[in-house]
Amino acid sequence: MNCCSAGEISSEELERIVTIIQNPTQYKIPTWFLNRQRDITDGKDTQVLANQMDSKLREDLERLKKIRAHRGLRHYWGLRVRGQHTKTTGRRGRTVGVSKKKG
Repeated sequence: MNCCSAGEISSEELERIVTIIQNPTQYKIPTWFLNRQRDITDGKDTQVLANQMDSKLREDLERLKKIRAHRGLRHYWGLRVRGQHTKTTGRRGRTVGVSKKKG
């Protein structure tokens, strides 16, 4: 394959790229490179394309909320999920100002 922009790709090269993306394990692409590893429903490693990615993510979050896992509850409450500190950052809602001392 020659180096060129996306508009200059021939149809056969485009078909080859599409088949590689749809069947990555047949073309010896390692499993750590795939974006859906050890799927919870079937246990397979797959490459999920953009139109399915949103629905898979939504299903995962709904499953976490349903089983009341810690990550699911944090998503439900709208808080940080990955262990960040939340004492001072990530505040929402009305801001409370400090009144100046008279005297």
